[in-house]
Amino acid sequence: MDDGIAIDFGEDGLVPAVAQDAETGDVLMLAYVSPEAFERTRETGRAHYYSRSRDELWEKGTTSGHIQNVEEVRVDCDADTLLYLVDQEGGACHTGYRSCFYRTVEGETVGERVFDPEAVYESGD
Repeated sequence: MDDGIAIDFGEDGLVPAVAQDAETGDVLMLAYVSPEAFERTRETGRAHYYSRSRDELWEKGTTSGHIQNVEEVRVDCDADTLLYLVDQEGGACHTGYRSCFYRTVEGETVGERVFDPEAVYESGD
């Protein structure tokens, strides 16, 4: 029985994970994943990440309702980066945009705002 590829979580115990819309291919966000977050994602089928700033495990959408249903998890050639192919409900970005990559480096907004963050997050999460 094959247990799959061993993920290299490195010295800090985290790997980056890119969330990509499984249907459109749009890159939605990048976050970090701990071994526990990875296992929770695989167990539940919903994206879990590790917040470096809050030092805690979190499930995407717990506060906003904008969950990511993970259709497939891929790993890069070095086994130290994950790709979550997701069905995103609502917006992926806490600022209200569908993707965290909603603006160019020149500051032009190119993405779509899909919700009002002030109406969703009481604490400004």
